[in-house]
Amino acid sequence: MKTAGSVPKISPALRRFFASYATGYLRRHFHTVRLLAEVGPPHVATEPIVVFSNHAAWWDPLILLFVARTFFPEHAAYGPMAASALARYGFFKRLGFFPVETGTTRGAAQFLRTAEAVLAQPRSALFLTPQGRFADVRAPLVFAPGIEHLVARLPQVRFLPLALEYTFWEERKPEVLLAFGAEGIDQLGPTQARLAAAAQRREPNEWQILLRGRTGVNWPYDLWRWARARGRGQRFRSEHSRL
Repeated sequence: MKTAGSVPKISPALRRFFASYATGYLRRHFHTVRLLAEVGPPHVATEPIVVFSNHAAWWDPLILLFVARTFFPEHAAYGPMAASALARYGFFKRLGFFPVETGTTRGAAQFLRTAEAVLAQPRSALFLTPQGRFADVRAPLVFAPGIEHLVARLPQVRFLPLALEYTFWEERKPEVLLAFGAEGIDQLGPTQARLAAAAQRREPNEWQILLRGRTGVNWPYDLWRWARARGRGQRFRSEHSRL
């Protein structure tokens, strides 16, 4: 007999606190978070959505939390987490994460039940990294089977691809690059290709800056640069580039 999955209970206060903390954390560690403006974020009303991305780095959950807060603030955001990890960091359950036993048939069935329960609610958003493991952005894109089963079971749900990449340009700290694509699970690869091409071009007018972090090198060197600019009657810019 098929049993229904349970929806995680989100603590709004804890979610707001952690989202604020995560935003500050991103500011401290990145130069910018920016969106490729060629394809803007999709418009969603009350319908449930799945946002799925490539799994590039440890930073992905924080970036996806930032994306949820920035583009889908009216949706309750959820995501799977390995049951072993969630057992160690239980407060993540109050943020919308639910446990999944990885690498087993039982775990796959558990994921589908919970995902269906989440997406049965209006204004719900499920965030997935369907590769199931960290993978270089240049590696062939291979999905674990869970997302394909979800598409087959929930044809009415919109599946929105989000490519993400981390790269160094002309500042001391790296950039976070994002791009939305056309709907459908076959569209993540082409979206990654567009993002990679734009990352190589480094054209400022192609990007919408969503978050700007701290700039400069270190305070003694930046103080010297400030004094030199002041002495020349110039405006001091802590950034080294136009990007």
